[in-house]
Parts: sequence; C-alpha cells; structure tokens
Amino acid sequence: MQTRTGLTSDENRVVQAVDRDRTVRTLTELMAIPSVGGSSGEVDIQHELAARLAALDLVVELWPLDLLELGADPAFPGVEVERSAAYGLVATSRGPAADASGRPALILQGHVDVVPPGDRTAWRSDPFVPAVSAHEVVGRGACDMKAGVAAILGAALAVQEAGVPLSRSFAVHCVVGEEDGGLGAFGTLAAGHDGDACIIPEPTGLNLVTANAGALTFRIEVPGRATHGSTSYAGSSAIDSYLPIHRALHELERRRNQHPEALMAALPVAYPLSVGLLRAGDWASAVPDLLVAEGRYGLRIEEDPAAARLELEESVQEAANRDAFLADHRPRIRWLGGQFAGGQLPAGDGLRHLVRGAHTDVTGLSMPPERGAPWGSDLRLYAQAGIPTLHYGPGDVRLAHGPNEAVPIDDVVIAAQALCLAILRSCA
Repeated sequence: MQTRTGLTSDENRVVQAVDRDRTVRTLTELMAIPSVGGSSGEVDIQHELAARLAALDLVVELWPLDLLELGADPAFPGVEVERSAAYGLVATSRGPAADASGRPALILQGHVDVVPPGDRTAWRSDPFVPAVSAHEVVGRGACDMKAGVAAILGAALAVQEAGVPLSRSFAVHCVVGEEDGGLGAFGTLAAGHDGDACIIPEPTGLNLVTANAGALTFRIEVPGRATHGSTSYAGSSAIDSYLPIHRALHELERRRNQHPEALMAALPVAYPLSVGLLRAGDWASAVPDLLVAEGRYGLRIEEDPAAARLELEESVQEAANRDAFLADHRPRIRWLGGQFAGGQLPAGDGLRHLVRGAHTDVTGLSMPPERGAPWGSDLRLYAQAGIPTLHYGPGDVRLAHGPNEAVPIDDVVIAAQALCLAILRSCA
C-alpha cells in the first residue's frame, strides 16, 4: 500500500483502508436501486442505507418525514413530484463530543434520489443495471450523486476499520428529494440534526465549489381565443402570443448575465433561464386557446428570490403589452416546484482549507481555485441553518441527468480518501 508523505501514521492507515473494489461494489449496489424521486425506490434505498450504516457501528436514526407538516411550513422549499412516504436518515459515530451541545464536528451529506432515465433507447444499456469498466461506472445516479454517497460510506468504513479514536463525532445525512426542492434536507434540519460544518460530495470533478446560484421553477399560462383552423383570423393563437414572451425571456437572461458574481464569472452562462416544457392546443385544426410554458430561472448567489420573481414577471407583462390580444387578456405567472435560493460558504471559513488540504495530501496535486455552480443544491439549506457547507465530490455534473451518466472510479476513490482525512482532521 502507498504511504503518503505529510500524513500522520493514523491518517495513512485510514487512507489505505479505502478499498477500491469494495467502493465500486457499494456504488453499483446503490445504483441498482431505482430511487427515482417520488417512487418507492426512495424509501427502499433509505432502509438499505440505514442497515449499511448500522453495520459500521454508527448510531442510526431512520424516521418517516411528516410530509403534511413540512409542506405547511412557510419556508418549505417546494416539490415537483408527489410522495406518499419519505424517510429521513442520520447516522452518527459513537464516542464523546467535545462541546456541550453534542453537535458533530462534521456532517457528510448526500442525496439518494435520482431523476428518471428519460429515453431508454439513448442508453447503451439498462440505466439501472450499472455497467462497470476498468475506469468508470455507467448508469443512472452514477455521478449525481450515488458516487458521492459511496465515497461517504467508504470513508466511514475506513475510519471504523482503522480504529483511530475520535474526540468528536461525525454524522452522515442521507436525504431524499434533493432533485425537486430539498425536502429531505429540510426535514433533517427541522428535526434538529446539525453540526459544525458540512461537506456534500456532489459531482464537482474534485474541485472546490463553495457557492450555488439559486433556481426557481415557473409556469406561464398564455391565453388565446379558440376557433376553427379554417377561420383562424377570427380567433387568437396562444402560440403566436407566446413568441414575443419567449424572446423577452431570452433578453432577460442576456441582461442578467452581463455582470456575473466573481465565483460565477468563469461559466459560459452563470444564471441560465430556460423553458423546458411547452403545451398548447388539443386539436390540429383548432386555434389553441392556451399555451403553458414551464421553465427554470437561474438566480444570483446573493439574490432575493422575491426580487427575481418580480423581474421575470415584469418582463413577461411588458411583452404582453405589445401583443394586441394579451394587452386585454393577461398571461398568468405561477411559481411552483423547487424554489432554490442561492447559498455560499462564508468568507474566511476554515472548511475550505480543510478540504483543500485533504485533496492535496491524497493526490499530491494542488486544488484549483474555488468557484460557484449554477445548479441548485442542499448547500443553501445547510447554509441558511448556520452550518458552513461546501461541495467536493466525484464526477462531471455535465453528465448528470443525461443518458449514459458515468463517473470515473478513480474520482470516487480519491473523494473517499479525502473525506477520510476531513473526518480525522475535524474529529480526531
């Protein structure tokens, strides 16, 4: 086994305890559970993980989330799928806590839900039968983010096997509903589970991501006047009325990206605004009397969601003012589904140095400068709870949510080893 210079004997022992084959096996077993958001697989994987964490001699709490109570909270982050049941899962290492509060010194958090596979013909193989090669694992959830969860389990197992005594506890949070708002993280924090700091191994390509921009889901309902297609001049097509609104949304995106924040400046588009769903009409030879557009609206890291909503609403209504039909028949804008505010690690917080040092000591390479990400995540919920949080994990986010999602095996192992050092340097 490789002995790394610059590490203590305890640190070397724990890092060497991360087993590549075992970590890949854990990843593929988790990927084989089709835990699509809102499906029974979300429940199944939480119970499976509870058993695995208990086997690591962690103190496990698995509880049903009260969906009605959480949904009634004014701060609830929203959902985009229906659920009849959902579970929270927290596992805490045994041993003393150094402060009177009993808080863990470090939280390792990962979401277990995945998005649907989409067009299965675009996949090289069954998306829920992981394909393993010498260098990567392919399948739904590979990088987003079951590789991160596997890295957490690998790190916790290595610390347990190495037998290094800890003076502070660490905790593992496994959450559902991240892909559609953050239900699991919201419920976990509402149940009182906190800590001094949190690392979420989302797919960052082993880069340091200390901020997330926000993202809001919107629906625009554009009215029209129906008539027979042969007398279209007697009606007003909702499709035609929507076109200037679509152009206004593109202009709004262009305007909002002129001066990105420093952490977002390297991105081609820091705050994307996209329409992902269009529905209009119900008969080919009828003029449609309604068009529904749903999309995603990117926010700045430090932007007030209420102000951002107002900016989009004003842009849509200004476009409607220039349409002869919409001037008297106003489009309706609704905000639904996931509502992600931005979030970031406070300036000067030592968590960034902890993770940088762990990555450098494991790889022998310096870590690129920290940056922000344009996607929403649970980071902002932990940050809002006063828990310093960042992302560092395996995989390329550009492969997430698409066909043939994949993660490099080396990335998963490195992430697990770096998390081992983060645990020891926080807790030992």
